[in-house]
Amino acid sequence: MTRLIVAAGGGGDAVAAATVDAALYGDGDRAVILTYAWDRLPIDPVPGPRGPDQFTGLEAITPAVRAVPAGARPIAPAGSTLPRLAAQLPHTFALIDPHHGAEGITRQLEELVSHFAPESIDLLDVGGDILARGDEPTLRSPLADALTLAACCQVNAPVRLLVAGPGLDGELPLDDLRGLLGPLVRTLTAKDVEPIGSVLEWHPSDAAGMLAATARGVRGACEVRDAGPPVPLTDEGPTLHEVDVDEAVGRNRLARAIMETESLDEVEAHSREIRGCSEIDHERDQATRLGERPSAKPAPEAVLAELGRFEAAARSRGATHTTFRHITETLGLDGSQRDGLRHLLINSRPEQYEAPLWRITAEARTTAA
Repeated sequence: MTRLIVAAGGGGDAVAAATVDAALYGDGDRAVILTYAWDRLPIDPVPGPRGPDQFTGLEAITPAVRAVPAGARPIAPAGSTLPRLAAQLPHTFALIDPHHGAEGITRQLEELVSHFAPESIDLLDVGGDILARGDEPTLRSPLADALTLAACCQVNAPVRLLVAGPGLDGELPLDDLRGLLGPLVRTLTAKDVEPIGSVLEWHPSDAAGMLAATARGVRGACEVRDAGPPVPLTDEGPTLHEVDVDEAVGRNRLARAIMETESLDEVEAHSREIRGCSEIDHERDQATRLGERPSAKPAPEAVLAELGRFEAAARSRGATHTTFRHITETLGLDGSQRDGLRHLLINSRPEQYEAPLWRITAEARTTAA
């Protein structure tokens, strides 16, 4: 007997799945986490999700499902955080392959259910955008969540939908989500997020980082990627709620539209019909722009001066915190420079580090401490 957790959107949802597994089922539990290999462009310069043919070193679990062990590697130029996650966390990370549409993911789930006879199946989303209709103007990345929701509701096994950190993905406002959430399952604590502490030192997920920060007691408003309104860091940040799967499907137009899709191209076509765009198109455009931009390593003094200007602007927008990913992108640095930037800032101003976030001080500072 084992447990199966489906990370609805991949990325930070896979990290959060490890926390939820330990928090709900005990430190000794080692769930199978089914997740996408879909990292944003600072990590993976190739638009869209990775399939099993874009890795070496995968291990077969069932005919349609492969595990991503620590020794697996994405085939260049693709990138992936999954092998590093597998090296640091004790869970089995199984790869969602969305290239055969919702029907393909449903087949993967059915094979896992048959193979493991799991004691429980949880579909986990951090932030709550899985509860979107699909056409809200604030949505940025609903496609992955809609696909997993469409697949999970077609599996002949009970699936529990869990939403952690409502509003923390910055896509649906917390006020819009409150009426959609079901009963409170747990409020995560600092102890609950301990298992992923070292992961969040390098993993770029904004939502998972804010989930851990709020569990540790950080409060305020965090500015994240795409420069939307700062995300509130409140007492509701570390909460975990159950939501009725059927109600979520009934609300999610995109999930309903893609139930019978057999390819990712079909899924994208439905997304364009409902939303007017596909987020993978956005990634394609962004990859082209980034590919045309030269990479340079600025001097530390220049970085700190530019940081001061960014912090002043962020304060004026009401932000008290931000993420290292957002700082990296705002300063015009590429993903490979994120770790170096993080070390520079923490070493220069350790008092502003509220793990894993960066606290924006009330007063401007443009020089190193």
